[in-house]
Amino acid sequence: MKNGTLFFLGLFASLTVSFAVVLLANHQLGALTPYFDDGEGKAFPDRMPGVAARGQLVYRDLGCASCHTQQVRRPGFGADQTRGWGERQSVARDYIFQPFPQLGAMRIGPDLTNSAGRKPSALDAEDLMNLLYAGQGAMPAHAFLFNQVKVTGEVPAKALKLTGSAAPAAGYAIVPSEQAQTLVAYLLNLNTVYDYPESRPVVQAAAQAEGAHK
Repeated sequence: MKNGTLFFLGLFASLTVSFAVVLLANHQLGALTPYFDDGEGKAFPDRMPGVAARGQLVYRDLGCASCHTQQVRRPGFGADQTRGWGERQSVARDYIFQPFPQLGAMRIGPDLTNSAGRKPSALDAEDLMNLLYAGQGAMPAHAFLFNQVKVTGEVPAKALKLTGSAAPAAGYAIVPSEQAQTLVAYLLNLNTVYDYPESRPVVQAAAQAEGAHK
């Protein structure tokens, strides 16, 4: 092979640079810590409750990130804020307590970064359970996350309140499994509203810096 030595040197250099970029990014982002706000007297972000952390595993196992993202783009890079998906862009600090950040890459459904904090369209636990069970539009039904149980006394407190064609047969109730309950707990925990210094748009920071020099 002609210039074989040069080829292998180039290949080695490419691999070395790639490895260095990965190490640098890991060092930079892996060192992020919660941001302490003196005015509020607490640090952000909060850790996910245990039940929500288990729900993230269900979310990952179901492949929900195939249709939903969890990353709000900055102004000028899309209409995420106009759609009501968040009041600010997502930043690396939002995910420091998430062992498996579900950033996603495609939006067949809406972004879920702030699904629990959207007003007035935020869904409550009952809404989410019904949506998971029956599906809606492009959202497929996840009835396998629920159990149909025979009612021998009182209807279970966690049974879904279903009507019409979705209602179970007489004498039966649809009860969410533990997977459904933890998944809903996770979705109700998705609310990144705190405005970190680095979450302010670059264009805004540049304008402020320009005004400071005048």
